[in-house]
Amino acid sequence: MAELVRVRRLTGQEGQKLQQIVRRGSTSSVRYRRAMMLLASAGGNRVPVIA
Repeated sequence: MAELVRVRRLTGQEGQKLQQIVRRGSTSSVRYRRAMMLLASAGGNRVPVIA
C-alpha cells in the first residue's frame, strides 16, 4: 500500500497567504487551485477527497 501524501505543517504566515490567494480569486487559475489543494491537504483531507 502506498504511503499517505501530505504537505508539511504550514506556518501562520503561509496559511494566511494561501487563504488570501483563495479569497481574492487570484488572476491565475493555476495559483488558485494550488492554494486550494495545499489548504485542503494541510487541513487533513486525503488525496481522493482533494481530487
